[in-house]
Amino acid sequence: MDLTPYLETLRADLAAAAAPGGPETTRAAELLGHSLAASARLALLEALSDAAAEITTRLSDASVEVRLRGREADLVVTQQEATHVPPAAPPPDSGDLTRLTLRMPEALKTHVEQLAAAEGISVNAWLVRAVTAAVSGPHRASGPGRRISGFFQA
Repeated sequence: MDLTPYLETLRADLAAAAAPGGPETTRAAELLGHSLAASARLALLEALSDAAAEITTRLSDASVEVRLRGREADLVVTQQEATHVPPAAPPPDSGDLTRLTLRMPEALKTHVEQLAAAEGISVNAWLVRAVTAAVSGPHRASGPGRRISGFFQA
């Protein structure tokens, strides 16, 4: 998906809004439009990534991921075989998505990447599904002090 038309529309809208202010305002809007292009492109990519993650959590037999090629973003849908995909638990909350920084040992990260690749989904989709299953599974502890624990052996 080429993001350039969306960025051009943003620049054109900015120029149209600045036009009544005269030539100096129009020139400032042009400069601002070019300066904001990288930030706007990143914001569009983040929106696509968040949308792909949300769609993946709602699909039981497929995953959606965003793959970058140069300055373009491709949305890739991967159909999964029913025998390899555990039933997806419904998301605990259908609210807005949020970002989370997760720190983990390199060996665990490698293992998670391998598991996600084996299922044909992104690491983000795999982690969202694992966390969703953990917080909505029958083994969930009750009360405000609940926590999820485990270990990984390399």
